[in-house]
Amino acid sequence: MYGDGGWDGQQQAHQGHQPAYGGQPQHHHYPQQPQQPGYGDWGNGQAQQYDQHPYGQQQYPQQPYDPQQYQQPHDQQQYGSQGQQNYHEGYQEGGWDGTGTHAHVPYAADPGDPYGQQPAAYGAEQPDFYGTPDAYPPPEPPARRVTEPEPEPEAEAEQKTDWDPGPDQGEHAFFAGGGADDDEDDDDPDGRGGRRGRGGKDVKAGKPGKGKKKSRNGCACLVVVLVFAGGVGGVGYFGYNFYKNRYGAPPDYSGNGTSQTVSVQVPDGTVGAGIGRLLKEAGVVKSVDAFVSAATNNPNAKKIQAGAYILKKEMSAKAAVEMMLDGDSQANVLVTPGQRNVQVYTVIDQKLDLSAGTTRKVAEKDWKTLGLPKWANDNSNIKDPLEGFLFPGTYPAAKGMKPEAVLKAMVASATKKYASYDLEAKAKAFKLDSPLQMVTVASLVQAEGKTEDDYRKMAEVIYNRLDRANPETYGFLQFDSTFNYLKSESKINISESEINSNKDPYNTYTNKGLPPGPIGNPGDVAIKAMLKPTDDGWYYFVATDGVSKTEFARTHADFLKLKDKFDESTGN
Repeated sequence: MYGDGGWDGQQQAHQGHQPAYGGQPQHHHYPQQPQQPGYGDWGNGQAQQYDQHPYGQQQYPQQPYDPQQYQQPHDQQQYGSQGQQNYHEGYQEGGWDGTGTHAHVPYAADPGDPYGQQPAAYGAEQPDFYGTPDAYPPPEPPARRVTEPEPEPEAEAEQKTDWDPGPDQGEHAFFAGGGADDDEDDDDPDGRGGRRGRGGKDVKAGKPGKGKKKSRNGCACLVVVLVFAGGVGGVGYFGYNFYKNRYGAPPDYSGNGTSQTVSVQVPDGTVGAGIGRLLKEAGVVKSVDAFVSAATNNPNAKKIQAGAYILKKEMSAKAAVEMMLDGDSQANVLVTPGQRNVQVYTVIDQKLDLSAGTTRKVAEKDWKTLGLPKWANDNSNIKDPLEGFLFPGTYPAAKGMKPEAVLKAMVASATKKYASYDLEAKAKAFKLDSPLQMVTVASLVQAEGKTEDDYRKMAEVIYNRLDRANPETYGFLQFDSTFNYLKSESKINISESEINSNKDPYNTYTNKGLPPGPIGNPGDVAIKAMLKPTDDGWYYFVATDGVSKTEFARTHADFLKLKDKFDESTGN
């Protein structure tokens, strides 16, 4: 408001560059003030001296307002060039009185001047005319400002009759008309040529007229009622839900569910709310919070493990937790460390409600499509290409699933696990031919050992006996577990005649080195022991009690002593 150039150069006129109009006295649209000293007649190009025109001696007569006077373009207002130059030079060389300061002379009071009641000094406190028609700079450009003449007594009375009180007179501004819509409703034949006055009058070319009463918009009341009603309803709705979610019981079904069953697979590592989300998505429970609450209140809920579960639709959360803890609902296949594939196939058939031998036939026929690593099945004498690749763990196996899906999950787990151990690099470090031989060693450790300490010693025995230059075994493993594998049995008492007569590649009594492939599915403990064997010189071991106690020996003589202990404990 104060920083721009005003309208059509009005700010410059205020600062001392008032335009001249052909040498005629200047006409203002507001009552004239006495001409300040130094404002000479610019029409003749000469600036009058301050001492020649004392302030207050020269008054411009008031003349009627001419609308055309301020409508000429700014570029047509010309200053007297010589007078303008003298004006600037006089100001720059020391002010108007030669001292460098501008003398402030009190104004003479003028009844028609809205500023007439102000104190003469600039520093004195003045009333605030900001935003009023008397403000300077004015709220509107001079070309658009209209001075309203004093109304006649009859017009004033008529004006008071039609005047509509504003918001300060008891009516809220929200319910009052007179906005943009009211302006558009006004019948104005001349378009926007006439403007509504501040007092309710229509002003056109400076002529007063009868104002139009503002219309009331009844729709505003309806909108307010609807807004308030909607707000109250929304607050109540969200408040109720907030209370239920924070303090009320979570949504839950009742009872043990419908007759419709569904299979839910819980991935490894999923617990608590994760299981609840799976059950809710399957339609078993009504909310995750209900399941979490029921599991929290059941001390056995921590026993719920990954796998597949056969559950019912729309069960109460409490009933769902109890059913998941029931073994009958667990539609899983559990592969234990050291378990052979033939045993796993049988369990899969049972869980999928298939005839015996179905899964084994699928494994024999489709083993190439189940995701084995490229280094698997590197020996033509391997009896089962999937042996050692059904990694121990729990896998979903619910009725309706295909055997291929169950086997793929097991093979994928084994492949990922072996890759994490980097068996290809480890095979070279242990002087083995392939990663598959590393898995084979781990399967032997798993089959013969009983404890974690046994596993590491067992691994050393295998590596020592595989060295065909050793003076104890010359490359023969002589493990009963490999013979039992080829016979699909588990015996601890095998006659020497039976062993020595069998030339199968899996018979490590008659064949040097490792069997063609793994003889079971090793677990993590056996794999780690295989990768970190002891270094104590072990070559022999005997289960001296025939069951769980394994003892180790470095020489054949010590081995014979352990064999005697075994015979005594078993009655041979």
